[in-house]
Amino acid sequence: MKTANRNDFTQASTGGNGSFFSRAGSGFWLIVLGAALWGVDPLFRILLLESMTSSQIVLLEHVVIALFVAPILWKNRSELKGLGLRHVGALLFISWGGSALATLMFTLALQYAGGAFNTVLLLQKLQPLFAIILAHFMLKESLPRRFGPLFLVALAGTYLLTFGFTFPVGHAGEFFQMGSLLALGAAALWGGSTVMGRFMVGKLKYETVTSLRFILALPLLLAITAGEGAAWALPAGGIALTLVGVNLLLQALLPGLLSLLAYYKGLKTTKASVATLAELSFPMVGVLINWLYGGEVVTAAQIVGFILIWSVLFVISRQQTKEIGPSQLSQQAA
Repeated sequence: MKTANRNDFTQASTGGNGSFFSRAGSGFWLIVLGAALWGVDPLFRILLLESMTSSQIVLLEHVVIALFVAPILWKNRSELKGLGLRHVGALLFISWGGSALATLMFTLALQYAGGAFNTVLLLQKLQPLFAIILAHFMLKESLPRRFGPLFLVALAGTYLLTFGFTFPVGHAGEFFQMGSLLALGAAALWGGSTVMGRFMVGKLKYETVTSLRFILALPLLLAITAGEGAAWALPAGGIALTLVGVNLLLQALLPGLLSLLAYYKGLKTTKASVATLAELSFPMVGVLINWLYGGEVVTAAQIVGFILIWSVLFVISRQQTKEIGPSQLSQQAA
C-alpha cells in the first residue's frame, strides 16, 4: 500500500516504505504472519488469569489497543460515510462476535480446560469449516483447485501437531465439557469474522477495520464486566503489578493489534476460504511456544505436522498468485 497518508504505526512496522506489505502475492503470507502471532496469545493469557477474571483481561486488552487505534479511526473517519446496514452488521459481528465474545470464550475455555489445552486447540481447527460455509453464501467465493484434498492434508497436519500419532481423548464426552463448548463457540465466531473481515476490507481501509474491531467492542465488554460484578484483585506489590502491566501490554500489541493489522491487510487480496488455511499457522507456533516455554520436546509426529501444513500453505500461495496474477495483486494491495 503506497500512500502518503499511511498511519505512523504501520509505517514503523514496515520500515517506512511499505515494501513488504506491497509485495505482489504477499497477502496470503501476511495472514500466515498474523495467525502465527496468535500462537503466543495463550502464553500471555494464561499468566494473566492468575490475577484477573476472563472478562477483565479481555476488557483491559481492548482498552489498551483502543488507545493506539483511536487516532487511526479519527484520521480515516470520512470512510464511515455511506456505510449501509450490511456493513454495520458486519462490523458489529467482527467487533462484538469475533473480538469481544470470541476472545472471552477462548479465555474462559483455557480457564475451564484444567490443563487439557489440546482439546481446546483442536476445536479451533473447525474455524475453516465455518468460514468456508459462510464465504460460499455471503461472498459467493469459489474454492481453489484441489481445495478438498489440501484442506484434509492441512487438518491432518494440525491433528499431528496437537495429538501426535495417538487418539486425543479416552471418552467422547470430554469434547462436550464447558471448556470444549466455549472453544467451539470461539471457533465459530472467529471463522465468521474471517468472512466479515473480507467483506469489509473491500469497503474500508484495513487500518480502519482493525480500529473499529476493538473500539466498537468496548461498550459490550464494559457491560459484561460490570454485570459479572467480580472485584479487581490486582497484585499489591509494585514489581508484581508492573509485570502484569507489561504482560498485558505485550499481549495487546503482539497477538492483538500487530497481528490484526497484518491479517486485514493480507485479507484484501486473499479469499476468505483460503485465508482459513493460512490461519492454520497458529498451531505450529503453539508447538514452538510449548517447547521453548513449557519444555515440551518436539516429537516426530509434530515435525510431520509442520511439513504437511507448510506444504499446503506453499501450494495454495503459488496457486493464488498464478490464478490472480502478480500485477493484479499489486494493484489490489496499492
